[in-house]
Amino acid sequence: MADIYCRSYVDAIASGDPFDSPDEFMHRFDSYTSPARASVFAMVIAYLDGKPAGQTWGWTLSPKAAWWKNFQPDNTITDRDVFTDEDGARTFALSEIMVCAEHTGHGLARALHDKLLNSRCEQRSTLLVEPNNDRAYRAYRNWGWIRVGITKPSWPDAPTFDVLIRELPLA
Repeated sequence: MADIYCRSYVDAIASGDPFDSPDEFMHRFDSYTSPARASVFAMVIAYLDGKPAGQTWGWTLSPKAAWWKNFQPDNTITDRDVFTDEDGARTFALSEIMVCAEHTGHGLARALHDKLLNSRCEQRSTLLVEPNNDRAYRAYRNWGWIRVGITKPSWPDAPTFDVLIRELPLA
């Protein structure tokens, strides 16, 4: 995990932002994969020539999910409580898509995205993206994601993210 992270987030790590440090990333990853989430966590890893080249993962949101704690909806959401009400089967949180720098621009991110999400049985998926991450934002929009609001996770040094949502194919 850490190797792919370091090979994927080269510029972010180099920025010196504490949130993007490999240690902070691994701390968050450890919480994502805690025993409490083991039954709802899903991951796909891509290998090229026998070496890890990218990964994606997420989990099904539980009732009272912290994901929505600081969510501020756009005007398109008419009832925040209904929109954020989770039953443990409604929403898949896509946490990360990472492609090692040497493999970007060849469709691997889309392949990882589709492989993970096309296997899900939830109604919808949500993800967080930094508003100034133009490359990722452009890709997500092309893949059918729409912005529904903003949030600032409770992680130390977390930035404010745009919240995107997408209906899932099996829904």
